[in-house]
Amino acid sequence: MSYLETTHNVYKEAALTPDVGLCCTTNPVWELPGLKIPRIMQEMNYGCGSTVHARDLTNSPKMLYVGVGGGMELLQFAYFNRSKGGVIGLDVVDEMLEASSKNFKIAEEQNDWFKSDFVDLRKGDAMNLPVEDNSIDVAAQNCLFNIFKENDLKKAIAEMYRVLKPHGRLVMSDPTCEQEMNDELRNDERLRALCLSGSLSIADYVKALTDVGFGTIEIRARKPYRILDPKNYPTEELIYIESIEVAAIKDPMPADGPCIFTGKAAIYYGEEDFFDDGLGHTLLKNQPIAICDKTAGALKALGRDDIFFSESTFHYDGGGCC
Repeated sequence: MSYLETTHNVYKEAALTPDVGLCCTTNPVWELPGLKIPRIMQEMNYGCGSTVHARDLTNSPKMLYVGVGGGMELLQFAYFNRSKGGVIGLDVVDEMLEASSKNFKIAEEQNDWFKSDFVDLRKGDAMNLPVEDNSIDVAAQNCLFNIFKENDLKKAIAEMYRVLKPHGRLVMSDPTCEQEMNDELRNDERLRALCLSGSLSIADYVKALTDVGFGTIEIRARKPYRILDPKNYPTEELIYIESIEVAAIKDPMPADGPCIFTGKAAIYYGEEDFFDDGLGHTLLKNQPIAICDKTAGALKALGRDDIFFSESTFHYDGGGCC
C-alpha cells in the first residue's frame, strides 16, 4: 500500500466517524456576525491552523480549497463570497465529499445567508486540479501538503500556482519541524497521514514555494503543534513539531530573489525625521516598519548605527516594504 492509499483510508475513516483530535490545534472558531458553524463541522476540523484571513477575502474572490474536511473553512470562505459556485471544494475521498455535503445542508438550516450551492464540491487530486489556469483569486489547503513526499509536493504546489490568477494567493497551514527525523519516522505511512512525520523545516517549506515561482512569501503565524517522544514513537530524542500559517503570492519573481516576510522589522532612530536609502525604503523616525528578509540584509549592509533590526518573529500581518 502506498502512503497516499494509507492517507486515503485514514480520512475515509475520519469522514465516517469524526475524530475530534485527529490533527487540529486549539485554534478558536471564527465568530463573525451571522455566521454559525455547525458542531459537526467543528468536530471534523482536520487542520493545524487557519487559512481564513479577512484581508485576503475582499471583493468576493473566487476561491479554491483542497482537502475539504468537514467543510468548516469552506463555509467561512463562502461567508465572504456568497455567490453560486464562488468557492470550489476539492477532495479525493468520496466519503469526505459526502460528509461535507451533508454538513452544508445543516449549515444552510442554521445560517439564513448561506446556500449549499455557494460551494462547488468536486472530486479531484491535488496533483492534477480540475480547475482552469489563472482562474482563482485565493487557494487554500490546511494540513495537507505536509503529507506529500517531495515529488508529489512539487506537483501539488505547481498546480496551485497554475490555477491562481496573477497576484493571487495560496494560503496554507502545515506542520513544520526544525529537527532531523529518522527514516523510520519518515517512512511510516500512517504517521505521515496523521500530519506528523512529513513535516519540513520552514526553510525547506519556503524553498518549495519559491522554486515553483511564488515571488512573495508571508509567514503569518508559528505555533506549537505536537511532540514525538521516545515512549510512543520510533525516535531516540524528543521531537518538537510546530505549525505555521503561510501565504504564497503569485507575484513576479524579483530579479534579486523572492521577498520573504518572517516578521522582521526595522526602526530608524537617527537625527533626521526619516531615512531613505534611495531604493524605495523609507523609515520614519522611531516607527517600526515591517521588512522582508532580503531588505533586512540590504539595510544591514549599509553599516549604519542608527537603525535597529528585530529578529524574525514569524508573525506577519501585512504592510511594510520590500
